[in-house]
Amino acid sequence: MTRYSRQDVLRILHLQTRQIVSWERAGLITPTEQYSFEELGQLRTLRDLQSSAAKARTRISSTSIRASVEAMQRAVGMRNPLLEASAVRQGSRLAFRHMGALLDPLTQQLAFDFAAPAGARLEIVPACDEKHAAQQRTAELQEMFLRAVQMEENPATVAHATELYEVILAVSPAHAPALINLGTIHYNMRQYAEAESLYRRATHADPDYALAFFDLGNVLDEMQQLEEATIAYQKAVALVPQYADAHYNLALAYERQGQRRKALRHWLTYVRLDPVGPWADHARDQARKIMKAEKLSIVSRRGRLVRAG
Repeated sequence: MTRYSRQDVLRILHLQTRQIVSWERAGLITPTEQYSFEELGQLRTLRDLQSSAAKARTRISSTSIRASVEAMQRAVGMRNPLLEASAVRQGSRLAFRHMGALLDPLTQQLAFDFAAPAGARLEIVPACDEKHAAQQRTAELQEMFLRAVQMEENPATVAHATELYEVILAVSPAHAPALINLGTIHYNMRQYAEAESLYRRATHADPDYALAFFDLGNVLDEMQQLEEATIAYQKAVALVPQYADAHYNLALAYERQGQRRKALRHWLTYVRLDPVGPWADHARDQARKIMKAEKLSIVSRRGRLVRAG
């Protein structure tokens, strides 16, 4: 087997030593002085991801990449998603192209992949007739779901998307992604009671579906049920601690209930997870105001005291 030294890797991929060290510290690659061809491919993927983020003036941290990789391993059972699937940068985290769809593993949200090759289809593994029939039904529902997602993108075909989601749910009442997307259609139409019902069904269908709890929190917030919304956001961040948007909304909910110290924790977490952009600026401002009003100080993990200014 061909092996590449660290100096070979730095030269071939035009990397700097600090980049490799950063990926090693984040647990994305195993520290070594000799790399296989497979490991070289993984390093190339990491380089390209961070390079594209820099061009787009957005930051994607090694910690965020690792969280997405580990979530993909749990969701799909892949050994190495960076090599077995196609990683796609979405803001400050990753999604993966897999079996004709685009999957955000942290939220388990499935979207139509417009960049996928035309005619791409799910593969069915031949088996006994009963198993094959079940797989065929699953594939048909999946393709129907992807068509519905595509129709959602065009306001003129949202009604057709609604019909497809309803057909999916008639066949598979516990299809959590369809419940979520249909709920969001109702949410956007300000039909909050219908959206709440669908989101709640999604949380029962898949209790580990963080996006379902996040969306449930949003609709409960709109319905002025702030305490219940807070519980839903808490569940979302418990399931996915790296879920930046859920931390942001939970901080807002705590502030509106006068629980500023609880809000502070989530403002700071949001800034750590998504440090660039107007939402991060707002989170920083809120954190500073709370620390100033409460005369708080923060002690870093390294023991250095940082006083609120």
